Amino acid sequence: MEQLLPFFPLIAIGAIFYFLLLRPEQAKRKKHQNMLENLSKGDEIVTNGGLHGKILGMSNDKNLILLTVGEVNSQEIKVQISRSAVAFLKKGGELIEGE
Repeated sequence: MEQLLPFFPLIAIGAIFYFLLLRPEQAKRKKHQNMLENLSKGDEIVTNGGLHGKILGMSNDKNLILLTVGEVNSQEIKVQISRSAVAFLKKGGELIEGE
């Protein structure tokens, strides 16, 4: 038992590292992935680049999203983005991170 005594600080540091850094990041990543999987037509989103838009449709494999981002001269501006570029979902004008 005395031989293991010098390793207890390392084990404690490892546990602290896991619970303060790794575990919250895994939960955040899982929440964001769940949000990406549940996107649907009509949802308002914000991309990683800061583009705000409303989902018009998705490709069959759901990796590409067609957004409308505004109007110019009464014509809708449409942009196609990859699903992984979505950062936030907007509800009621407020950003909802990874819901």
